[in-house]
Amino acid sequence: MRIVMQPARRSEKDVDQHYQDTIVNPVVFDDHADVLDASTIDQLKQLFPDGQAQMWGVVPGKGNVNVSRIRKMHSGDWVFFSGDNRIYFGGTIALMWRNKKLATRLWGTDHAGSTWEYMYALAGTRGFDIPVAEIRTLLGWNPNRNIMGISVLSEDESDTLQTLLTLDTATAALEPVDTTQEQAAVAAFDGELERTAQRAQRGEQAALKRRLLQGATGQCALCGRILPGTFLIAAHIKKRAICSDDEKRDLANIAMLACTFGCDAVYEHGYVTVAAGGALQISSLVVGIHEVEAYIQERLAGRTVTWWTPAREPYYQWHRTHTFKNVPQA
Repeated sequence: MRIVMQPARRSEKDVDQHYQDTIVNPVVFDDHADVLDASTIDQLKQLFPDGQAQMWGVVPGKGNVNVSRIRKMHSGDWVFFSGDNRIYFGGTIALMWRNKKLATRLWGTDHAGSTWEYMYALAGTRGFDIPVAEIRTLLGWNPNRNIMGISVLSEDESDTLQTLLTLDTATAALEPVDTTQEQAAVAAFDGELERTAQRAQRGEQAALKRRLLQGATGQCALCGRILPGTFLIAAHIKKRAICSDDEKRDLANIAMLACTFGCDAVYEHGYVTVAAGGALQISSLVVGIHEVEAYIQERLAGRTVTWWTPAREPYYQWHRTHTFKNVPQA
């Protein structure tokens, strides 16, 4: 999975109107059957059985400057929308196609008479609130670098953001895996298969758990169950890899006990988060993931996390804006 940076400043009136027209209000396929070819409509309906999807597009650019970048984009890639120095929205590319007539109908044309004809439909979208400066730091970019045009990040940069921000590819965008190619890729791989954790990190984790688990048993901060220490881990409230040295050393506040029966996973993957004050929030995107939804409804719905304190709120706030699968704002 590669990550695509899509500039879209909603402070610009035209961009915000486009966002309202085809992101806030998904495009209904049958409304445009006269300009969508049959094969595209068929693919869209297979991916989106309810008959509608959020859509965006890219102009070819002067001298077709964007075309070579667009050709690097594929179904299953993740797209970040950025504007006004923040990442505010994202999702997985479910399908890409070119349609000048549909793009003109949906969005009109720009000042040069071009339209956003290289189109894509998005699945698994969610809201973010991440300063671009933070992305620069994570990826080691020049402090003055801005996201000026559509761009596809390198594999290393994509892997870094995917891991650190817990980006999951939407189910709708998954394609059958060619197992032959997959096996060949593994056989040809000559890099390290195992990575040894640094002793300092292991020591820090052990110190965290000793601090949180004061006896043979402890309480999961999320579900509240008292469990043997074997089934509890010291879960970072804010992802450890993003923490500053001072935050990593803030042993009293940076982590919480979370059980391995499900709470650690649903928090790590952003299906639940903790609001200011401690109330557990559940992502609406959990609907349809039956086993996950059932676990959350049985164990977590309606709970207030007593582990929340004002000192821990900045860490929980980071989780809400970076990891929680939030519904995009209109």
